[in-house]
This record gives sequence, C-alpha cells and structure tokens, in this order.
Amino acid sequence: MIRIGHGYDVHRLVEGRKLILGGVDIPYDKGLLGHSDADVLAHAISDALLGAAAMSDIGALFPDNDPAFEGADSLKLLAEVVARIGERGYSVVNIDATVLAQRPKLRPYIDTMRERLAAACGMDAELVSVKATTEEGLGFTGSGEGIAVHAVCLIE
Repeated sequence: MIRIGHGYDVHRLVEGRKLILGGVDIPYDKGLLGHSDADVLAHAISDALLGAAAMSDIGALFPDNDPAFEGADSLKLLAEVVARIGERGYSVVNIDATVLAQRPKLRPYIDTMRERLAAACGMDAELVSVKATTEEGLGFTGSGEGIAVHAVCLIE
C-alpha cells in the first residue's frame, strides 16, 4: 500500500540560539526557538511521515513539556519516527520539502541537509529533495520573524 503524508512546521527566529536546519548548523545571527534543537525542517518531515502512517504527530511522540526532549537532536527524533513507521511495516519512498525563509540564503547548505536527512531516514540522498524560497518580504517568514517548512513524503 502506498500512502502520502504532508507535514508543516514553523518556529520563531530569536537571538541566542543556533540555526539548525536539516541537521546543519547554519551561521546566522538568530536561531529557531523550540524545546528541542528546533530543526523545523526535520520536524515537518517527521510530521509528514507520521501523517502518512496515520500515527499522529511529533508533538504526541516527543512532547515539548517532557524534559527528556529538551535540546534534543531532531535528526535523532526523525530516525526514531522512521523506526516507528517501520515497526508498522512501512518504508520511506521519497521526501520533498520546501523551506520558507527570507534569510539566510540556504542554497550553500541544501546538499548537506539532503545527505543528513537521508542518513537519518536510512535512504539515499537522491530520494530527498530540499528546496528553499523567500516570501518576497511578505508575512512572518518574509519579515524574518520565523522559518516555516512544508514537507510531503511517500511511504509504502
């Protein structure tokens, strides 16, 4: 059986935090606010995978009020999601994600993001697509207040 899932996540940009996207520490004067490392890209992909398997969302698996997940590496959480959907007999076919961020420019980091996300999912990087777009100065992402991600995945 083939199933499709969509994930969406957003985090606020703040001073005093690292900016981690797709497991890559990106030099920037702000980072994403969150209980874990706030890797919005890994979170959206996790939600897409869980949605495809009808297994709720990452907040249900890794609650933000549980001290065990404070500062957690979101790639490790993603690997756990892949393991859990695997327990239900599913494997990941492909992942496609779009990062919405006015700044910083992400193109130099995309290939590394793809490789790290693929490794966390136990798949080839050729099956993971990561794109980045600005919002032409519109909305909270366009004004630099936060970063959002849409992700779609196929599992079988």
